Amino acid sequence: MCGIVGYVGPRKAIPVLLEGLKRLEYRGYDSAGIAVIADGTLVIEKAAGRIAALESQLGKGGAAATTGIAHTRWATHGAPTSRNAHPHSDCAGHIAVAHNGIIENHAALRQMLAAKGHRFVSETDTEVLAHLIEQFYHGALDEAVATALREVEGTYGIVVISVKEPDTIVAARSGSPLLLGLGDGENFVASDPSAVLAWTRSVVYLDEGHLAVVTPSGYQVKDRHAVTVSTEVSQIDWDLTTIERGGYPHFMLKEICEQPESLRNTLRGRLLDEEGTARLGGLNLSPEDLLKVDRVVLTACGTSWHAALVGEHMLEELARLPTEVEYASEFRYRNPLVDERTLVIVISQSGETADTLAALREAKRRGARTLGIVNVVGSSIAREVDGGIFIHAGPEIGVASTKAFTSQIAALALFTLYLGRLRSLSILQGREIVHALKQLPGQLEAVLARRPEIERLAERYARATNVLYLGRGYNFPVALEGALKLKEISYIHAEGYPAAEMKHGPIALIDELMPVVFVAPRDAVHAKIVSNIEEVRARGGRVIAVITEGDQEIAGLVDHAITIPETLDMLTPILSSVPLQLLAYGIAVRRGCNVDQPRNLAKSVTVE
Repeated sequence: MCGIVGYVGPRKAIPVLLEGLKRLEYRGYDSAGIAVIADGTLVIEKAAGRIAALESQLGKGGAAATTGIAHTRWATHGAPTSRNAHPHSDCAGHIAVAHNGIIENHAALRQMLAAKGHRFVSETDTEVLAHLIEQFYHGALDEAVATALREVEGTYGIVVISVKEPDTIVAARSGSPLLLGLGDGENFVASDPSAVLAWTRSVVYLDEGHLAVVTPSGYQVKDRHAVTVSTEVSQIDWDLTTIERGGYPHFMLKEICEQPESLRNTLRGRLLDEEGTARLGGLNLSPEDLLKVDRVVLTACGTSWHAALVGEHMLEELARLPTEVEYASEFRYRNPLVDERTLVIVISQSGETADTLAALREAKRRGARTLGIVNVVGSSIAREVDGGIFIHAGPEIGVASTKAFTSQIAALALFTLYLGRLRSLSILQGREIVHALKQLPGQLEAVLARRPEIERLAERYARATNVLYLGRGYNFPVALEGALKLKEISYIHAEGYPAAEMKHGPIALIDELMPVVFVAPRDAVHAKIVSNIEEVRARGGRVIAVITEGDQEIAGLVDHAITIPETLDMLTPILSSVPLQLLAYGIAVRRGCNVDQPRNLAKSVTVE
């Protein structure tokens, strides 16, 4: 949520910053801005809307500048206008600040600074940082930033420049990710590695509470006590081609179609045929540690929360462990009952989701063992958990998560298999699961081959105003996820429900204009969902069903059937979710929506 990029070195800064911003636009696209230092003067350009609007209004001012910062915004405080866009400056026009996060005590700080004569021009919480740094600036920018941040309550990832130190960027983080990109005689700062991949793959992730002073010749990282700390240089193992569309019209479609390969990457090297179990080298918990666990809590937000619901079914059915799923945004405010015998698993594509990170820290504070299921190596969650499973799905640029969801479920299946084999799952059951997991990538290719018929369905239902998604058992979370996909990218109102709960309220909505999507593979609750389909048909609803190949019973009942290959009940969500992704995508395209950057949303939610 929001994107930051900074550059200091010999190159002209504006083209570097614009390129970085374009790589970050999926993180926020309400407004954008650039600040550079040119001939001892701070030049700031800002525009509402997407980065193209900023680029079109840039003049020749600052064209020769070699130091600068830039920002693309997802609005929190203040409307998405050019006045509220970042970077923000101080009264004298000497300091510029770009900021991700929220300053919770900004109102009190603004009042204090206004009393001292500072003049504010925006509605944002961020502007107080520029004035606060100005207030404490006495010759050293890093000291002024450190002093100012001690007055701040909230979260931040910030970059700061000053005309008085034209070859320096100061960066600091608390709760919002930042990294340094290391070059030869030049260095970068960014909130995401995609912004710097065109120039370097060597990065340093800033830890919580750390501040960095970055110059063309090097960098220095300090902790909250101004003590210099050593850092580890990481290498990014993917390149620019993986974050480009590669001929697809949208990143979302590309990422949907990448799922056979992303799933192979999640499973690669982790399945043991003979033993009927999984190899998970990053758990950092011994079998003895795991056998001491008497309860599992899964916590996540959004799509990751839906994956957690599938994991709850798996763990209780196959590992026989009491399992609960918590919204991360509610977890730490509920005085949760966790202790040293509780295993808390946090799930986040980015590894930076603010609510999930806060839930992790609360769980650790209470003594729980923690595992992470994340996609981004080097992310905050990946560094702070006791151990975990990287899903290796590759970069996911489309705001609506697709391939991360199926890989998260696969990772949960791997962990369930491993834990189940430690406890009560037989070797024969384990081998059956291993075999079924190995079949999934090829089966996903078969599902994707159904795309033309799903496109025809999308054409038919693109003008719907309400859609109900229903599922049972393992596929109730898929109904939730299908509804989420539709509403977030097409802006059609959609709801997911357990199919049996339809009778307790939502059935009142059903008429001949209401499409109802059933997720109904042949599984343990197949007979029950047939009855629910009959209830909708009796009221004239238009029924679309995702069913198992060869299921003539349901195919004969519904208006439209989309088939998926047969697999184990626990793995059906991986296959059944993909037609719903394609359906949402097809409808959104036909409604003229921006599917990669839907309104009001951002990819990584780094504010509470």
